[in-house]
Order: sequence, then structure tokens, then C-alpha cells
Amino acid sequence: MGANISNMECYPYASSQSSHILTFHSTAKWKAHFDSSKGMNKLMVIDFTATWCGPCKYMDHVVQEFAAKYTEVEFIKIDVDELMGVSQEFQVQAMPAFILMRKGKVVDKLVGAKTEELETLIEKHLN
Repeated sequence: MGANISNMECYPYASSQSSHILTFHSTAKWKAHFDSSKGMNKLMVIDFTATWCGPCKYMDHVVQEFAAKYTEVEFIKIDVDELMGVSQEFQVQAMPAFILMRKGKVVDKLVGAKTEELETLIEKHLN
């Protein structure tokens, strides 16, 4: 039940020791995790980012704070240059892009460094 934690790589942040954001560096590991999440009702927020993207760097601390605040939500970070196929599957054309999912289905999307709008969407889909 669920993904094997040894197949995932977590990217812990110093500012929020009690929370973490999952990062994936292989399409196979991402697909395994994604497939296992389809049976769960947990809200998943996928942050599509790039190392060269200024607004993505700005949103980094925001996502860290949200991961600490909304511990019942699963936060995932995917580098669009590293996992191009995954970003293409989700039709990501600009960054930062946030895809909110539940049971393997997209429930909302947000493009841009829009802190308040992202938090509003997370709260909207928590229930």
C-alpha cells in the first residue's frame, strides 16, 4: 500500500524540520509514486520548477512554509529540465506551475508566483 519510501528521494528543508517535500529524479520513480497515489484521497500539490527560474526560486520558501503548515497535503517538486516527459504530460509551459491533484486527477492548476492564490487553492481542495 503506497509507494516504497526507498524509491523516493525527499528534499528536506532546514526551515521546516517537521515537514518535507518529495522530489523525483527519475520518471520511473515518479510514475510508481503517482500510480500508488491514485487510490488515496490525499491532496497532492506538484510544483513544476527549474533551477534557472527566478520566480521559482521566490516560490521555494513559500512552498516550504506551506508544506510545514499543511502537513496533510503532499508536496512534490519536479524539475522540468530533469523530468521533461513528466512536465510535458502535465502540459507545463511556464514556471512556476502548480498542479493540484487528488486520486490521480487534476483538480486545479496555477501558473506563476502567486502565493495567496496558491494557498487559496490548497484550502479549497483540502476537504
